[in-house]
Amino acid sequence: MRTLWRNARIATCDDQARVFERGALLTEGGKVEWVGDDRALPSGLRPDRMIELAGRWVTPGLIDCHTHLVFAGQRASEFARRTAGTSYSDIAREGGGILSTVRATRAASEEELLRQSLPRLDSLLQEGVTTVEIKSGYGLDFATEERMLRVARQLEATRPVTVSTSYLAAHALPPEFSGRADEYIDTICNDWLPRLIRARPSPQPSPASGRGGETPLPLAGEVASIDATASMPRVRGLIDCVDAFCENIAFSTAQCERLYAKAVALGLPVRMHAEQLSNVGGSQLAASYGALSCDHLEYTTEEDAAALATAGSVAVLLPVAFYALAEERLPPVAALRKQRVRIAVATDCNPGSAPGASLLLAMNMARRLFGLTSGEVLAGVTRHAAAALGLQSARGALQPGYAADLAVWSIDSLDELGYWAGFNPCSMVVRNGEIALERAA
Repeated sequence: MRTLWRNARIATCDDQARVFERGALLTEGGKVEWVGDDRALPSGLRPDRMIELAGRWVTPGLIDCHTHLVFAGQRASEFARRTAGTSYSDIAREGGGILSTVRATRAASEEELLRQSLPRLDSLLQEGVTTVEIKSGYGLDFATEERMLRVARQLEATRPVTVSTSYLAAHALPPEFSGRADEYIDTICNDWLPRLIRARPSPQPSPASGRGGETPLPLAGEVASIDATASMPRVRGLIDCVDAFCENIAFSTAQCERLYAKAVALGLPVRMHAEQLSNVGGSQLAASYGALSCDHLEYTTEEDAAALATAGSVAVLLPVAFYALAEERLPPVAALRKQRVRIAVATDCNPGSAPGASLLLAMNMARRLFGLTSGEVLAGVTRHAAAALGLQSARGALQPGYAADLAVWSIDSLDELGYWAGFNPCSMVVRNGEIALERAA
C-alpha cells in the first residue's frame, strides 16, 4: 500500500540531519519512497491512503542497540546491597551478579523466558523503538544460550519489531569451568559457535508486517568480509553478531581475540563490552577486528578513541548502567567527539547493572550525566545505533529505500527527546509502513 503521511515536522536523522518543518513522507511496500517539504511533493501523486499527522514530529523508529532483554528472575537484593555500599565487582566475585541470573535462566523454559521478556520488550515498543538488539549470555552452556537466542527470534515473530541477536557466551565464566577459562573459550569457538550458526529458529507465525520484505540473506559462513563501515547483512539463523565481555572480572584480550578470530572465520561481525570497570585493552582489540561497536567505555583513552575512529566502530554509551552502579568515571565524550567517533545510546536492559527498559530514560541520562546534546542523543538512537548493528543502509534514517519505521511524537521541539523523565510523548509507532501502535495525541 502506498501511503502519504502529511502535515508533519520531520527529522530525517540521515547524514545531513535534515529537518522539514512542513514535511511529508511517502511510503510503499514497507519502504520510504520519498521524504521532503510538503510543497515539493511529486505532481500527480495518487496514494492509496493519506494519514494526517496534525503537525506532530516524526523521527525514524528508535533503535535500542544494546540490551540483555531475555532473562529470567531479577536481582533486586543485589541492588539493595549495592546501594548499601557493596561493589558490583565484589558481588560478582562472590558468585552473584551475572551468575545469579544464569542460575535462574538455566531453570526457565523457552515459554517462561518468552513470557518474562515480553513486558520488557513492550515497554520499549511503546516508546517508539522499532529495532532492538538482544544478547544471549545468561546461559553459559550450549542449551540455554540456544534457548535464549530462539526466544529472541520468537519475540521478533510475536511483536512488530526487528531483532538483531548477539551471541555473548563470553559474558562470564560458568561454575563448571571454574579455573578453566581458556578451555571455556575453546569450547565456545570449536563446538558451540559452529553448531549455533547452523541452527534455525523454530517456525513462528509472523505479524502482518512481517520482516518488511527483506531479502533472504546468506548464512554466516557465506559472508565474505567484516567491515564496520558498511551495512552487515542480517543472518537468518540464530546469531547476527558475536559479543564478548573484555574485563578484569570477565575475559582477557587474548581470550577475546581467539573468539574474534573464530567469529570472523565463520563470517560473523563482532562487538565488545569494553572499558566499563578498567582498561585491559578491549577497545584496541575490537578496533583491530573492525568491530561494529564498543560499548560502555568509561575507562577508554583518547588513543582508544582514535583506534575506534579508524576502524569505524561505534561507541555505545550506557548511562543507565553508569547510574545504577553509581560509577564516577565518565566515558570520554570529548575524546570521542574530537576523534569523530559515532556515538550511540542504549538501555543495556538487564537485571543487574541496568534494571530498566526505557530508552527515553537512557536518552535523558545521556544528556544529563554524560553531557550529550539533544542532536547527539537523537542520532545515537537512530542512525548511529543502526551502524552499531550493521544496519545503517536499511534503518535508522528517513530516506528513500530505507525501512518505513517511524516514531511520531506529540512534542513542540526535538529538544524534548531526552528531556522528559517518566513521561512518554510517543503517540504513534509505524513499522514497515504499517501503524503498530497509536495513542491519543
